[in-house]
Amino acid sequence: MTDKRATPPVLSSRRSEAIWANVVSPAGYVLAVSYPVLALSTGARAIYQLFFRSEISHFLPVYLSAFAACCYLIATLGFVYRRRWTWWLSVAVLGIETVMTVIVGFWSFLDPDFIGRTVWRHFGEDYGYFPLFQPLLGLVWLFWPLTVAAYGIRRKVAS
Repeated sequence: MTDKRATPPVLSSRRSEAIWANVVSPAGYVLAVSYPVLALSTGARAIYQLFFRSEISHFLPVYLSAFAACCYLIATLGFVYRRRWTWWLSVAVLGIETVMTVIVGFWSFLDPDFIGRTVWRHFGEDYGYFPLFQPLLGLVWLFWPLTVAAYGIRRKVAS
């Protein structure tokens, strides 16, 4: 008769490696694909408004959309290149992006004429609210313990 308690438990390192391989790492690749797509759409919008629309007299929305596109491209570095410096850069840019989305989102309700039609208007309403929740998902992914360890920010926790 065997004692069920005598069976060795699943090693936490194997379990964390499986979670990294099956969940966390693929989520980073999804972010690495979705961020450039959002950068392309917001950047194309800003370029079109800046260079091809002559009736625009208020350029703040155009500049905000161009700034957002730059943020999206820079944040992509942390999802594509797994280096310490890209992790820090992406965390900073996603933090700025989140703050700007909230500020411009609220401001667009208070003074819609001043904010205009920017990517962050009404918290990213024109873009399916991706500008609101995508940086939050990116920050969650970047601060996930397995991601932090994979980037060499913090050592893996011993079991």
